[in-house]
Amino acid sequence: MDEALLRSLTPAVIGVLVRRGADFAAAEDAVQDALLEAVRGWPGDPPRDPKGWLVTVAWRKFLDATRADASRRHREVRVEAEPPSGPGKAADDTLQLYFLCAHPSLTPASAVALTLRAVGGLSTRQIAQAYLVPEATMAQRISRAKRTVSGVRFDQPGDLATVLRVLYLVFNEGYSGDVDLAGEAIRLTRELAARTLDEEVAGLLALMLLHHARRRARIGPGGRLVPLVEQDRSRWNTRLITEGVDVLQAALARDRLGEFQAQAAIAALHADARTAEETDWVQIVEWYDELVRLTGSPVARLNRAVAVGEADGPRAGLAALAELDPALPRHAAVAAYLHERDGDRVAAARLYAAAAEDAASLAEREHLTRQAARLNALLRG
Repeated sequence: MDEALLRSLTPAVIGVLVRRGADFAAAEDAVQDALLEAVRGWPGDPPRDPKGWLVTVAWRKFLDATRADASRRHREVRVEAEPPSGPGKAADDTLQLYFLCAHPSLTPASAVALTLRAVGGLSTRQIAQAYLVPEATMAQRISRAKRTVSGVRFDQPGDLATVLRVLYLVFNEGYSGDVDLAGEAIRLTRELAARTLDEEVAGLLALMLLHHARRRARIGPGGRLVPLVEQDRSRWNTRLITEGVDVLQAALARDRLGEFQAQAAIAALHADARTAEETDWVQIVEWYDELVRLTGSPVARLNRAVAVGEADGPRAGLAALAELDPALPRHAAVAAYLHERDGDRVAAARLYAAAAEDAASLAEREHLTRQAARLNALLRG
């Protein structure tokens, strides 16, 4: 059984049913039932047209579930008279499904879960394991999300920026359980890129590839977080870096810059440096300037302060940092790093300890705690 094939066909089949008039929840349920039949029957007798088989079986299951309703029977007659949808229409259905799963009425957590279920083809159990929650909890979350979008018309224009934010949320979850969410996000973004020539879709794909290329070097023994400056760059995946740079260059050539392209350009400059010392910090600052211009993001300004500290010295970085709200996440960690670079170990140790208390993950907390302990040991010695 080709599980990857089934997962790749799932969104297109759901899309066909929704376009024919099924509400989202009923369409998704019918497709899941069809997939179960495929798992049971395909190994011994695979169809010549897998997608057509799934559409036929799923539509039949939808009709079986709703046949008692007179309006549903009317729709059955109308739809069965329609000609089969061509490849172009199938592509539109899948793209619309991305938009539907990232609907603004959904919370980010619900949008992510629904995207992984309907577009990614993951089971509820797999999604629950990835997010470390009980399967029943995830099932309720997905059911609520399906009910929320069931009344949304399928021909309404979608917000591509929202889709990209949802995919980036999936990517940043990384790896948990038996599902590689970073890899899944890359797969879904590749599919989206194949269906639209939007520069920001390409920018997000490039950003994911360039970040994912450093994955093996990012975690040390015992799950220890390894900062970029300390990573063994021979462990970076050069194939992914090459692909990411190629995708980015093609997007930038269209001269319609967006935030994901700017972030990818920064990641590409890091990937291009053979050693940390060879990093082109001046150009990275210039790209952060573009990113701040595009987004006004406080996080971009915070990262820019680090880059300024590398390009123009730690005091210049601290001056840039002073313009930002100290309550900003990771503000204390950046201040600690810049103070240490400036030779103020006392302030740096205090700030590392404070940053550790507010760390977003256990790995980050342990890293910042080790930094504070290292400096305190040097001060005592």
